[in-house]
Amino acid sequence: MIKLALPALAAALLLSTAADADYAHAPILRDLVASKLRQIAQDPSIVSAIAAQNLETASLTQADIDKLDKEWRAETKAADKPLIAKIEGRSVSTYLANAVQQAHGLITEIIVMDDKGLNVGVSSTTSDYWQGDEDKWAKTFAVGPDAIFVDDIERDESTQMLQAQVSFTIVDPATHAAIGAITFGINMDQVNG
Repeated sequence: MIKLALPALAAALLLSTAADADYAHAPILRDLVASKLRQIAQDPSIVSAIAAQNLETASLTQADIDKLDKEWRAETKAADKPLIAKIEGRSVSTYLANAVQQAHGLITEIIVMDDKGLNVGVSSTTSDYWQGDEDKWAKTFAVGPDAIFVDDIERDESTQMLQAQVSFTIVDPATHAAIGAITFGINMDQVNG
């Protein structure tokens, strides 16, 4: 079980407004990466799933990626979801869903991406398949092995909770080369509370 008790983090984030939090939350969330999130991300199932997908998608063109992304987006509203079911049916997705559950509300979602920004594993269905055009991938994998990106706090329209996304590069422990990226949705209401 992953323990994510964060009393010091919660105390440090007693900020008066969400705007204040946008400026002050980055160092605290970077500390969370070091103390808790990397241990989730270093699971061998994540590294092996990324490596396998990198081989599988190596020859994809941008047109292929765009087609897959369009397919995923359409499946989010359809009864038949073969591409989504393929990704959500992977053991890495089960691991991610369990990590979210064990975080007791602190982590709202986890997305693992390959070297093209395509979903490898997800804790829950994402709105799109290709993250490669978003900062969560462009400011991590595309930057290099030590990159961490902390996005602004936003209020989630569906849940009405304050949420920040924390993303960082996944490296192959054998080669120390960047192979993909991971994004964690963090419930800032829980951190602040």
